[in-house]
Amino acid sequence: MNFVIRSIINLGLISYYIISFYFISFIYTLPFNQSVDKSSFIPSFNQSTKIFKYSNIHITSSQFNSILTSSLSFKFPPYSSLILSSPSPSPNSLIITQLLLHSFNPPILQSSKINTFLKQTLFIVGEKIAVWLHPYILSYMLKLQQESQSTITRLQACFNSIMATIALPRPISTGHTRSSSPPHSHPLTPTLSLDSINTSAAFPIPIPNKHLPVCPTGPVPSEKPDTPPNSPPAKELSLSQPSILYPPVNYKSRCLDTSIIYEIDAAGVAAALEHLAAQPLPDPSQVFPWFHGLHPCNHIQQAFFIQRRRTLRRTPKCIRGITIVKAGGDLTCSRLKGAITPDEFLQFGTKTEFQEVDPKEGFSVRNFQIQPAKSAMVSDIIVYGEDPLMVEELAREIAAAQQLVREAHVNQGHELSQYNTFICTSPFSDFEQKYPQIVSVDSRSRWTGKVMDFFHQERLEMCAMTKASEIDHNVWLGPTPDGISDTHPSFLEGQFDILIECSDSGQIKPINLQEIAEGRSDKWQLGFPSSGMIQPPSWAHEQADGILETCKWIYHLAHGILPEDKDGDTPTTAKIKERKILIHCTDGYTESTLLGLAYFTYATGLSVPQAWLDLHISKKRNFFAYPQDVSLLTTIAPRLLSESPALQDKSLMHITELAREEPRWIKSMDGSLPSRVTDYMYLGNLGHANNPDLLRRLGITQVLSVGETASWSNWEMDHWGKDNIMVIQRVQDNGVDPLTEEFGRCLDFIERGRLNNTATLVHCRVGVSRSATICIAEVMRTMHLSFPRAYCFVRARRLNVIIQPHLRFSYELLKWEEKLKMAQGKFGGKGRGRELEWADIAREIAEMNRPYAR
Repeated sequence: MNFVIRSIINLGLISYYIISFYFISFIYTLPFNQSVDKSSFIPSFNQSTKIFKYSNIHITSSQFNSILTSSLSFKFPPYSSLILSSPSPSPNSLIITQLLLHSFNPPILQSSKINTFLKQTLFIVGEKIAVWLHPYILSYMLKLQQESQSTITRLQACFNSIMATIALPRPISTGHTRSSSPPHSHPLTPTLSLDSINTSAAFPIPIPNKHLPVCPTGPVPSEKPDTPPNSPPAKELSLSQPSILYPPVNYKSRCLDTSIIYEIDAAGVAAALEHLAAQPLPDPSQVFPWFHGLHPCNHIQQAFFIQRRRTLRRTPKCIRGITIVKAGGDLTCSRLKGAITPDEFLQFGTKTEFQEVDPKEGFSVRNFQIQPAKSAMVSDIIVYGEDPLMVEELAREIAAAQQLVREAHVNQGHELSQYNTFICTSPFSDFEQKYPQIVSVDSRSRWTGKVMDFFHQERLEMCAMTKASEIDHNVWLGPTPDGISDTHPSFLEGQFDILIECSDSGQIKPINLQEIAEGRSDKWQLGFPSSGMIQPPSWAHEQADGILETCKWIYHLAHGILPEDKDGDTPTTAKIKERKILIHCTDGYTESTLLGLAYFTYATGLSVPQAWLDLHISKKRNFFAYPQDVSLLTTIAPRLLSESPALQDKSLMHITELAREEPRWIKSMDGSLPSRVTDYMYLGNLGHANNPDLLRRLGITQVLSVGETASWSNWEMDHWGKDNIMVIQRVQDNGVDPLTEEFGRCLDFIERGRLNNTATLVHCRVGVSRSATICIAEVMRTMHLSFPRAYCFVRARRLNVIIQPHLRFSYELLKWEEKLKMAQGKFGGKGRGRELEWADIAREIAEMNRPYAR
């Protein structure tokens, strides 16, 4: 008892110090011995509570002010004494623990009485806050550029060690759209549907329920890698992509001020775009790291990518793209393929010039949002629009901006290729009538379907993946049906009688189902709480009773049974009309998981772990669950099983054993299964890879580890067989390491599993970048899909977690599309090129991820 009390007190003190350390790191680490105003680094209470929430730390405003005051009066020690005290690279938690010990030096931590419990607590919290410190440690590395190489190496290793990965326990509320009103306040919640994709919907299309996990980049790349990539021939470096727009000898020119503008018609635009799509893209080594963004003031980005090689900072000459710009900027109507607005790449003022889009600070290998503007700098630009005067004026300004860019490069001793500006002289109706294949949105603001749209393609894939299916007699799981059209796929099997929508605003009210069964209500739209909303141990017994009663009445309605005698020795029932019931949510796989699993356990009499597997394997349902769902369901399992109609003839001992069934794999699971991309390929994270029991139960007998290695015992390795494990080493998620050269053996390994009728888990650390890239490459190869379509295919099947192949991986996949088409003899020539260009793809990905950005 004394140990427990002492541990609780110690834990409280440690929480205080950890919170204080967060503020200290905010205030003292960035300046590095410079005189600055500390108040500029002080976070607000509202901002900080969001961070505390993710670590389950509860704090009041008064406590916040008290901690902040004590933090401001504390002298933070220099980083060198903290980091360099580590003799060698350590796990994340150990390094952060050292930082805590050195920075606070509290008596309780110096005491010999500190116990294992406290150390373990520090290690756990160290993992949580490690990601907050990595920008500061990297900044400190830059201050030591002139010091010994050994010091730099040690700091790089330390930086690599603390690049932790943090995924939120629940998606942020602004990252998706859920029902904010009661489930029956409108006909049906707006949802994903095949009909609403192609027509204007009465409700706005909701944002899918997803979140962006943090992806670690790995160490700063070595200046002299052990195995440098093959350099392209010197002659190739000076050649740009061929284009029928350059030289512009076949186009009429006109002079506007000091600039020369060329005229082009609809036929010329269509031909230029088709020709460009059939030209091979430059090698990734020729355009990276320039595409990442290398602002002269961004020392972190430059130190990571180019270090002292200044030639990598120059604008590459090997690119010659085509940028389509609509004068006026209204892309909701009359939009051509890949068209952008002027304000996406131009800065208007006393003189018009290209925007400086490279980030001035911070570090990122996923700057998709800057790609259209960077691509415009190395493109011939075609301006079109409805007002000829507006088109001409914009073309003149663009041409002047191009001239400024050329002059700036000449002044820096780096000559840039000549890029020109064109004016489209044809009306938009010519494109609609003669070249509909490059019309994205017509003149009446209707999406044509001729040009792939990422948002719509993702929804098509989600509709196909989450189509409603029957999990038990008359009970279905699926997405929210379309409230406008009766032709939604969910209605092909017949109209549903009762819809139960699972949402954040839903409540547990089994009385509503009972009233329907007894004929006292004609409601057909009901609600239920979303998965992850009921969190043990805070839930009340009334909630457990409500879940059980909800399952009972769903079963009664689905089977047409009405209990009559509740007080007699022998219960009697009456037959009523069977109801077809749909348990649904917006995406069809998140909010409905708790109720779906609870009912499936109750109706089938399976243990919770077995129901988890059967719903996925036997019923072919993809679903996403939260850790609290695992805790809640395993806690109420005895009640669900003891009342299950399928176990009425079983003994109490048998039911008790079922309820207590808790295999090792479910103890190690956070609720979510690895994502089933195809029947023979799963995409997951390092946690999934470290759960071999779960993998076996899912029929996965091969593991492909990309850049990360699972921590298996020797017994597990021998049991699986070394031939069933492949590890791709020395590929970090740093925007520098190539992955294309590993495609061949990775895909051969996956194919071997398919031929042996087994599944392969492809994983990295988070399961969103390196491993997702491999899965996309496999989908492109086997399904003959373009990179954009394969990207949406895999993205939809990763469920709540958004895949994030970084810029270089995405570019390599676009090159992979070329290679696959060349192998099939389908690349080069009319209608035989890329479906979308690099700038278009990057812009679409940035727009898709924007709602989820924190």
